[in-house]
Amino acid sequence: MNWKVLKTEQDYHVAIMRTMELFQTDENTPEADELELLLVLVKDYEDKHIQLPAVDPIEAIKLKMEERGMKAKDLESIIGSKGHVSSILSGRRELTLKLAQKLKNYFQLPADIFLPAA
Repeated sequence: MNWKVLKTEQDYHVAIMRTMELFQTDENTPEADELELLLVLVKDYEDKHIQLPAVDPIEAIKLKMEERGMKAKDLESIIGSKGHVSSILSGRRELTLKLAQKLKNYFQLPADIFLPAA
């Protein structure tokens, strides 16, 4: 197929379907070249037309805690007292920059989760 810039949602869906068909293709083949081009076109379309919702940093922390089987008390060594941990996790107290840095490093989260939405 002759691919060009994806301009409509229909173009995007056709490209996605073809990308999925080609995903396990062998390297150094015409299909691999087509897949590489499609990935660029799909990324371009997504960057222009699809905006992901902002992630709440507290929800991300709670999810990471759940994944690791942690309880609030397990964060006391990072955040501080039981009351402070509770205040942070309930949203009653704002995350400070220093605390956000500690949590980012501890949970290996991307820094942009802690940045305010633009």
